[in-house]
Parts: sequence; C-alpha cells; structure tokens
Amino acid sequence: MGSYFIPDMDKQLQINVFRAGIAQFVTFSDLEWEALTQYLNFSTLNKKEYFAVEGKVCDYMAFIVKGAVRYYHDKDGQEITGYFSFENEFASSYKSFIKRTPSTNYIQALEETQLILISHNNFQKMLDNQLLGLKIERFGRLIAEYYICCYDDRVTSFILQSPEERYTAIEKTRPDIFQRVPQHFIANFLGITPVSLSRIRKRTLSK
Repeated sequence: MGSYFIPDMDKQLQINVFRAGIAQFVTFSDLEWEALTQYLNFSTLNKKEYFAVEGKVCDYMAFIVKGAVRYYHDKDGQEITGYFSFENEFASSYKSFIKRTPSTNYIQALEETQLILISHNNFQKMLDNQLLGLKIERFGRLIAEYYICCYDDRVTSFILQSPEERYTAIEKTRPDIFQRVPQHFIANFLGITPVSLSRIRKRTLSK
C-alpha cells in the first residue's frame, strides 16, 4: 500500500472529513476524538493499486477521503465485480480484518485514492482504551451491520430486479459513477455485458 507525506493542514482537513463521516455510526466528544486521532494513519493508493488481496489477511479498515475502489473476486481468471466504494465511505475486507483470515476478494483503486487507516492492532488498542472502548465496540458492530445490509441489498437486487432496474437504481444513487468507473466494470457489477449496458443506457436516455 502506498504512503505519502501530508502537510499538517491537509492532515487536519482529512481528519475533519473523517470525523463527519464516522458520525453516521458514532459521535465522539472533543476529548475522545483527540485520543482517537492518535491511532490513525494516512495513506494513498495510486490507480490500480491494491488495498486488499485475495489470500492475504487484510490489516486495515479504511475511510475514503477522496477517490474510489472496486471490490472483486477472481474466478478461474475472470474478474467478478461485487461492489464500489467512494468518498466518505469505509472500505475493508471486513471479515478478514476482524477474523484475521485470508481475504477472499480484491479491493483495487479505480483512481488515486486518499485514505485514513485504522490498523487491526490499533483497533484492538482502542477497544482496550478506557476512554474509547465502548464507542469503538459500538462502531465495530455498526460497521458489521452496514456490510451485512450492503450484501443483502446486493443479493436482493439480483433476485427481484431486472438489469435495467439495477442500472436505474445505481444511476439514481451514484450518477457520477459513469464518469469515474470504466463501463466494463459497471456492466460486470450489474451482471450484464458491456453491449447490454450500452443498450440500456440508450433506452434510458431516449426516455
């Protein structure tokens, strides 16, 4: 994973963005937040660089300050895209991160991606911290629920929705995805061919 020097002002801005992002799960007092920031690391991924790799334990949970990543599995040499994460979202091979088991998927940067990281070691230290422990435990549980809900939504969409309905849903929730993610990745995510995606887009535009 890449890393880079961040001037103090830029680092503080990123921490502020992270504080706003984590508030959807847990809020911290100023004293608690000062303690929490001591456990954070900063990094960047260049385009196509990996955050998590199949077969290796994922050591970090990341908050995306800027950029985008793709989750995918490799089945007999064929990449199967399962999910995307963008700014103000968390990214991790979470089961691997928590259970310390090898990751079953890849997480790859789609563009230069700035991250705030929590290592597994620091996560355990925060759980043991008397000031932070209870809130970090709650945060860990809510993050797990978040991933479960994302997975449930993903499975449900393939059972109940047509490819065009899945396309419309992603168009509404993430309209910038078509400018930021290669079309063949989006088609793969929707479970269709790039040609079918092009036809769906044309039909949608004509409406």
